[in-house]
Amino acid sequence: MSRMGDVLAGFHAAWEFESDSVLIRYERGIRTPKLFQALGERRVPLAALQGVTLSPGRRGTVVLRAEPRAGADPLIDAAAGQLKEGSDPYRLVLPAERETLAEYYADELRGLLTESGPAERHLVAAPEPPLQFKAYDAKASFDGTSVSFRWFWTGASSAKWKAGDQKFTVADLSGVEWRSPEVFEGHLRLLRRDAHDQPAQADQDPATVVFGLGYGPVHESLPFAAAVLAAVRTAGPAAAVVAAPRRDPADIAERIRHLGELHQAGLVTDEEFSVKKAELLAEL
Repeated sequence: MSRMGDVLAGFHAAWEFESDSVLIRYERGIRTPKLFQALGERRVPLAALQGVTLSPGRRGTVVLRAEPRAGADPLIDAAAGQLKEGSDPYRLVLPAERETLAEYYADELRGLLTESGPAERHLVAAPEPPLQFKAYDAKASFDGTSVSFRWFWTGASSAKWKAGDQKFTVADLSGVEWRSPEVFEGHLRLLRRDAHDQPAQADQDPATVVFGLGYGPVHESLPFAAAVLAAVRTAGPAAAVVAAPRRDPADIAERIRHLGELHQAGLVTDEEFSVKKAELLAEL
């Protein structure tokens, strides 16, 4: 960059450019996305990035976005494309009158990027434990070496109560699956090394906590998932698996049937039904 320590401030965040990284500091204002407030600040090594774009935004703004390499950031890995645009931690929204300045920094940054393609390891630090959040059916805690689920009698299924409170060491796990609480059937599933024994339905799986209205919000559950994923990946190069194995077609058919019943009962909107049905079919 032209000078170490240059700062480009936008709405909700400011980027400070260093010789080998970009330090992103997020505001804590009332209009700032809660995920940004939870993250506080993040140092992103230039080696974790593979591109930079500048595009028109909404209502007289421009958007500077850094493109992370696949596998370089545990938060983005855990999110698996489910973050809403406004909660993307790699977007910096600026007033349109600052477009020339933003283009200058974009060009400078592009000139320093030398890496592309998937990263062999996480290059951006994960949120630090201890971390915890309340799901609909349990309190989830992570101390850096193990994950604990303590069931709530008001939300946990009988299958989970029968299994009892759960504790999983990082060595027990092969990865995590985070489904945003902002969509139907949000949950956090711990993928165990004996995954062939895991029930497909989240409410029946003692290695999964389910979300609900006000439970497992993005700014709490996603950093949690990222921290667990980073710990699993650090434990072994082959350990971190983000995506769950494809489900049995018979199970998919049963889930779609159940979804149809919820739709007919008016508990799921037409849009939610269509979106979720498409998601289930995509898992075949």
